[in-house]
Amino acid sequence: MPADRVAAEFAAASVHHRHVEADGVRVFYREAGPADAPLVLLLHGFPSSSHMFRGLIPLLAQHYRVIAPDLPGFGFTEVPAARGYVYTFEALARTVDAFTAALGLHRYALYVFDYGAPTGYRLALAHPERVSAIVSQNGNAYLDGLGDAWEPIRRYWAEPSAAHREGLREILSLAGTRWQYEHGAPDASLIAPEAYVLDTLLMQRPGNAEIQLDLFLDYASNLALYPAFQQYFRTTQVPLLAIWGRYDPFFVPAGAEAYRRDNRNAVVELLDTGHFALETHAAQIAARIRAVLGAAIV
Repeated sequence: MPADRVAAEFAAASVHHRHVEADGVRVFYREAGPADAPLVLLLHGFPSSSHMFRGLIPLLAQHYRVIAPDLPGFGFTEVPAARGYVYTFEALARTVDAFTAALGLHRYALYVFDYGAPTGYRLALAHPERVSAIVSQNGNAYLDGLGDAWEPIRRYWAEPSAAHREGLREILSLAGTRWQYEHGAPDASLIAPEAYVLDTLLMQRPGNAEIQLDLFLDYASNLALYPAFQQYFRTTQVPLLAIWGRYDPFFVPAGAEAYRRDNRNAVVELLDTGHFALETHAAQIAARIRAVLGAAIV
């Protein structure tokens, strides 16, 4: 390979770590790829941050501009106490919307995972003209997709008592977080321990556990929006790849298959791994994004 091409690919894959003020929040984000390339906006889920995309970003950045923010309450995004931030999914979406405005992002493909799905789909409802394509990686929009692992949180929705809230704290522990990463993975030695350790340390910051428990409770608001999300898929027929870890205990394969009901353009693929599919299948996912959605991401 010519040296100038090697240098260009290396430069494109270099990841920059930045902050920008948006919605009264100092949003941390990772960025890579040519500034004039089609954009992919990566939205992480619980209990992670943009760190979960560390393997995917350099692969996508060879072809796209890639931006991955940390949602408020996660990663290295800073929310001043004076901001009085109320942690709901509507608020997360509002902040991401302000983030895209601050960076002047007017057209992008969405890569959504876990919490990133209801956050990103709210963005798509507000600005359908901006979304060129969607990658849903274990990003749910259907009741079909909610697995049995949701039962403790469902009890909290039905009765938001102190006892039910306290019963969910184990999910925030190192053991609970590690289990989310390793469950269903074909080989646990492929899971980088710094991923679940970093997530746990960040959740142990003062006040952060209460933020996470508030979001558990508010997740019920996403279910109320599922019909609106599904109508968006029917109306727009947005090019969509649902690529899913089939052994995810939270978002089961039926949630991936359900996209086909409303979107004839949906391509559904199941991977032999768990919730954090990027830990084991980043290269395969990047290749399938290029193959399935390459012409649509503009």
